[in-house]
Amino acid sequence: MKVTILGSAGQIGAYLTEYLKKKGHVVVEFDVANADWQDMTRIPNVNLHDALSDTDFCFFLAFDVGGSRYLKKYQHSFDFIDNNTRIMANAFYNLKRHNVPFVFASSQMSNMSYSPYGVMKRVGELYTKSLNALTVKFWNVYGIEKDMEKAHVITDFIRKGFEEGDFEMMTDGTEERQFLYAEDCCEALETVMLNYKDFKPTDELHITSFNATSIKDVASIIMGQFNIINRPVKISPGLAKDSVQLDKRNEADNYITGWWLPKTNMQDGIAKVFNEMKKEYLK
Repeated sequence: MKVTILGSAGQIGAYLTEYLKKKGHVVVEFDVANADWQDMTRIPNVNLHDALSDTDFCFFLAFDVGGSRYLKKYQHSFDFIDNNTRIMANAFYNLKRHNVPFVFASSQMSNMSYSPYGVMKRVGELYTKSLNALTVKFWNVYGIEKDMEKAHVITDFIRKGFEEGDFEMMTDGTEERQFLYAEDCCEALETVMLNYKDFKPTDELHITSFNATSIKDVASIIMGQFNIINRPVKISPGLAKDSVQLDKRNEADNYITGWWLPKTNMQDGIAKVFNEMKKEYLK
């Protein structure tokens, strides 16, 4: 199957590109990190038109986004809103033009009206539904990240442990999140693609572990990994409450578990990420 991945160099996109290639699919990568001519904020973009005119399927993962630190700093800015508006307008126009079956990557934050990121993901869901395509909602997918400015909590904690030693969290760590290892996410996405006709645009396809873990517990697991290599690190709670997702909790819909189940627990997933990052820091 010929698959185009918009956002192929991102945290999920990089894993998905490698995963689908190993499964025998032909993958067309499209990401501004690869080349300027793949910048989806440029309208029109003849290269995006060409990529989507000759493909069997598309994963729309591209978005200007990062972890809580990045969102707190940038999501209310003009550039953040403008970049994502342009990316969506460009991609959805070409997906409609070429009638490409696709999956749009949304977020469990799409119902959070106080968050510009959440609102824009909700807009993407409406675009997707209007084209009779499928939306998946990610719940804190984690794995190796290349752009540490946009790093999410797990990779950010590991980075700080290697670079700073002891450090304080951004929050008190009591907030809970559902985390999913990136390779499990890839399996879920391929499952949705291969069973595309089994789903309806209105189906709630939540891709998550369906298990909540506090940020304090995440820190504890990461400190355990540092202890294993005899490099003790103390990650201390801060004083602030979570200001990105506040106290508005969403419920994960388990409808997708009729086709797919996550396999990797938090201990094993964090260990995999830690060991990969360790190779770079201990060269």
